[in-house]
Amino acid sequence: MLAASVIDELKAALGPEGVREHEPMSAHTTFRIGGPADAFVCPASVSQVQEVVRICHAAGVKLWVIGCGSDLLVADRGLSGVVMEVGERLSRIDVDGCRLIVQAGATNAAVSEAACAHGLSGYEFACGIPGTVGGAAIMNAGAYDGEFADVARELTCVDARGALVHVTHDQADWGYRHSMMDDSGLIVVEAVLELAPASPADVRAAIDDLTQRRTSKQPLDLPSAGSTFKRPEGYFAGKLIQDAGLRGYRVGGAQVSEKHTGFVVNAGGATAADVRQLIADVQDRVRASQGVDLHPEVRMWGFDA
Repeated sequence: MLAASVIDELKAALGPEGVREHEPMSAHTTFRIGGPADAFVCPASVSQVQEVVRICHAAGVKLWVIGCGSDLLVADRGLSGVVMEVGERLSRIDVDGCRLIVQAGATNAAVSEAACAHGLSGYEFACGIPGTVGGAAIMNAGAYDGEFADVARELTCVDARGALVHVTHDQADWGYRHSMMDDSGLIVVEAVLELAPASPADVRAAIDDLTQRRTSKQPLDLPSAGSTFKRPEGYFAGKLIQDAGLRGYRVGGAQVSEKHTGFVVNAGGATAADVRQLIADVQDRVRASQGVDLHPEVRMWGFDA
């Protein structure tokens, strides 16, 4: 339970409309799962992000940062501390020649559409990644042979004490679903992306093609967190799971997708405990049958270690 003084400070910094108490995280995750957060805050500027960080740091309060809530499983009991959404209120996209200056709350879909409208190519790969630019930077999100590191040139971040930090492409140390920002606990608030001039019609055709491929292959009709497991070197997680006989495997309301076995879906009424147990069962079965360790791409918050 947060001290009333912390809530009062947050409301003074963000305004009463920017702070919600006991907010269900199921309303803010793409799994549609998760118990309440002590406080849920929605800053509308970089300075407000800094102020939230400073308040939490000074009070010794745990701060969790989300964008669209994809790639995330929140425990049924919820989260102690403050959840900060870097989302719609921080989603401006500016265009300067071949560069996009993008606030971290902009969705990947919105960025790909803005690039298309200005005849810029390079972000088509991300058009269907269900998250924000901030999350894409932290995780070096990728799809269809493209990844965030290919186009990002620099980032503006907020550190654990609320100071602004500028990170160059090389300093970001991007790898597969990894970055220095993740390791260091930096909060991405803005990214500069460098794209290439192209015909808007060609960019649109590429986006439409990737959207059709995604729609035909992925279980978009059911809540999920996207791809559940990281790709093991030399393998595809979905094929390993399928070959282990786990297509459609269920634990409570959680299910290995019938359409794409690389996805765990909320087939109806799934709890976080259901999903966590299903993930563990899949890992055990794949390890036993094929000798390969699967590592979750989905982050799990609020569980006991």
